[in-house]
This record gives sequence, C-alpha cells and structure tokens, in this order.
Amino acid sequence: MTDVFTQKFGEFLIYFSEAIALPFERNFKPDSFTSFAGNNWWLCFSLVGAYLVFIFSGRKIMENYKPFDLRLQLAGWNALLCIFSFIGMCRTLPHLIGLVLTQPYDQTVCTAPATTWGAGPSGFWVMLFIYSKVPELIDTVFIVLRKKPLIFLHWYHHVTVLMFCWSAYATLAGSGLYFVAMNYTVHALMYGYYCLQALNVCPKAFPAILITLSQIAQMFIGTGVCVSCWYFMLQGRTCSNDITNLIAGAGMYGSYLYLFVDFAVKRYANPKPSKKGFKKLD
Repeated sequence: MTDVFTQKFGEFLIYFSEAIALPFERNFKPDSFTSFAGNNWWLCFSLVGAYLVFIFSGRKIMENYKPFDLRLQLAGWNALLCIFSFIGMCRTLPHLIGLVLTQPYDQTVCTAPATTWGAGPSGFWVMLFIYSKVPELIDTVFIVLRKKPLIFLHWYHHVTVLMFCWSAYATLAGSGLYFVAMNYTVHALMYGYYCLQALNVCPKAFPAILITLSQIAQMFIGTGVCVSCWYFMLQGRTCSNDITNLIAGAGMYGSYLYLFVDFAVKRYANPKPSKKGFKKLD
C-alpha cells in the first residue's frame, strides 16, 4: 500500500509541475541552449578571466576610495535572486522528488535529460539556472565596491560553479536536476536572509547557521551524486554523464564540503572577534 501511494504521489508531483506551467515553459526545447554552451567555451573562460581580473584590480583600485554604501541596491539585488531562486525551486524540486519516488536511483541520475526533465518547465528553469551563474558574479561586485572582506571560499565558489554548470549543461548531464533543485532551494533561503540583513530587519532569533548547514548538506549530497554516477559508469552501465565532468564535480563538491565545514567551525564553534577593515584576499 505504501509503495502504491509513493508511486502515485510521485506521479502527481510530476503531473502537477507540468500542469501549472505557463505555455512558454511547457513548450521549451533545450537544444539551442545546450549547443550554445558546448560551442562557446571561450565565452565561459573569458567571463571567468574577466571576473578574476576585476577582483584583484578592483580591490587595488578601491584602496584609494571610500567604500560605497549600496545597501538598498544590495537588498534589491538579493531580493531579486531570492524570488528567482524560489520560483526555480518550485519548478524543479517537485519534478525531482517525483522522479525519486517513481524511479530507481540509478535511473534518476543516468537517464538522458531529453527524455525526462531536460525539456518543458523543469528544462526551462534548468537552463535559466545554468546561465544565471553569470549575473550571480555581481555578488562580488558589491563586496569589492563596499570594501567588505572577500574570502577565498566566495570567489572560488563562483568561479568553479560557473565552469561546472556550463560543462554539465554542454555534456547533457543526467544527474543535473539534483544539483539545480538543491541549489535553487538553498539560494532561496540564503538570498532572502541576505536581503533582510542588508535592510537590518532580519530577526535576531533567526539561526544563521541554518544556511551554512543547508550548504554543507548540499555539498555532501552533490559529492555523493557525482561519485555514484562515476561508479555506475565504471560498472559499464549506460549513464548519460561525462566522466570528466563527474570527476571535476566530485572534486569541486568535495572541496566545498571541506571549506564550508571549516567556515562553520571557525564562525560558530570557535568565533573570533570581528575586525574592521578590508581583509586580504585568501
């Protein structure tokens, strides 16, 4: 009885996510967008290069200027990303849960996206997720112009996520919906918190560690998904994932897991008094 209910509930989630979609979402085809990613790696590398140049040159230039306030602009930017992430979560998470409830795990990570979640509403929001990693670099612009501390974890995360997502989309990674749905969910919470912080209206009782713990959970699951796909491929199973992308993904998520745990321990388990000023880039 439980298995029947689980199957039906999963089917309902997939049906519901399709039923509430707008026509342009329902009719979305990803071919031209995945081809663009695969044929324009030069653009990805150029964006990363320009981003890194901005970090180092921008910080150097800002040494001679007072920090910009930009508090309201930052709040608006975070609110925009929060709303975008929340809608993306609503469009992708139900579909992922539906697949998990109706299919064996190996099928949810190895089936070609074109036959499951790659087109239609979920595919549309996956596409937006991939290319949203470019405007998300603006997060760092606010940090540089406001002369706030810029830690290694921040810019390393932005660079590697952009490159990994670009690669996963170009190679039609069957495991991609896991990463997208998780990231949308965590970002909806994270950017909402950042917006309230920028406006100085975040309740003091809100446990900020909840965001860090959700990020750590995301990295733990992401590492597991990459390693499991790699395992299926080593067994000779048909799996719609690129081995190079999986190795890079496992290394990336594994490094995030270490860095986020280290960050959590230093911030919450053994906090140090905050220092004013513009910290050196780690």
